[in-house]
Amino acid sequence: MTPTADRIAAILGFLDEANRLKDTLRSGHTPQGRQESTAEHSWRLCLLAILLGDTLEGVDLLRLIKICIVHDLGEAISGDVPATDQRAGDDRAARERADLVTLCAPLPDDLKAEMIALWDEYAAAQTPEAVVAKGLDKIETMLTHSTGSNPADFDYGFNLSYGVEATDRHPLLASIRSHVDARTRRRASEEG
Repeated sequence: MTPTADRIAAILGFLDEANRLKDTLRSGHTPQGRQESTAEHSWRLCLLAILLGDTLEGVDLLRLIKICIVHDLGEAISGDVPATDQRAGDDRAARERADLVTLCAPLPDDLKAEMIALWDEYAAAQTPEAVVAKGLDKIETMLTHSTGSNPADFDYGFNLSYGVEATDRHPLLASIRSHVDARTRRRASEEG
């Protein structure tokens, strides 16, 4: 079925706004020292999901990738809050969800509902896909910290404690985390 001109225009309007994610910077740095964007983080998170997809029994890979793509879209409006600055009860999740709702406003109702439902699924972390997405999200951040050209005062100890609850919820995530933690320890000793 060919979408109507109005539907195409609505999707393109949404994509114009979502494009802001390319300019939304995170605290992580690339190997050359440039701050990464949230879009780059989401891209590598999806790549990680694809590479592990056939080892994740009981996980719908397409749904996992959709969740990975949507999980940080709200940051296109208010930006990223570095993991070191996140606090329980800081209302960050509510703000990100509200920003996602705003971002999705141009979309047709069915697509808007799907995007928000995917974000809600990620936030609740109750489905197999959301559990894996949340754990891989933490792992991708840790990978960036373990390979990026970080500031001289970077706290590698934080990396070792970051997201443990999320990565402990699935055996594959825990296994990957042990490898990433080993990389982090090596990096810390090289720079310490």
